[in-house]
Amino acid sequence: MKENLDFMQIAIDEAQKALKKDEVPIGACIVKDGKIISKGYNRREKSKNALKHAEIIAINRACKKLKDWRLSDCEMYVTLKPCPMCAGAIVNARIKVCHFGADETNSQDNLCEQIFESTRLNHKTTLIKEDKYSQECSLLLTAFFKSKRK
Repeated sequence: MKENLDFMQIAIDEAQKALKKDEVPIGACIVKDGKIISKGYNRREKSKNALKHAEIIAINRACKKLKDWRLSDCEMYVTLKPCPMCAGAIVNARIKVCHFGADETNSQDNLCEQIFESTRLNHKTTLIKEDKYSQECSLLLTAFFKSKRK
């Protein structure tokens, strides 16, 4: 079985694909029983669809592959802490653990954590920051947005 952090590198590789297509460089992969079952990267610009976040694409693909909306025995690796929409989708898909690389710096309200821990939802997802890849994930995003401001 691969070491957990190898899966984060797969998510980073997905983020690089987004970057090459001039999309916000965020990537994700979903793992079950130590094997990658789906991957995704941001595609909002090309698709002109606000829902095309890396996490949502990866969840859709995993559900199709497993022929089930319940991803209970799965873990997600994503390069950026999920936004509220993606956090809701992750919990509703019943993903067990969500590993992330970079913190979301534009908000300090802990909304992602609030969604993951909400008593309103009947499933809880554990959120784990993968510090080893934090700087690499952050730099991808910083460089992308810096290039857009020029």
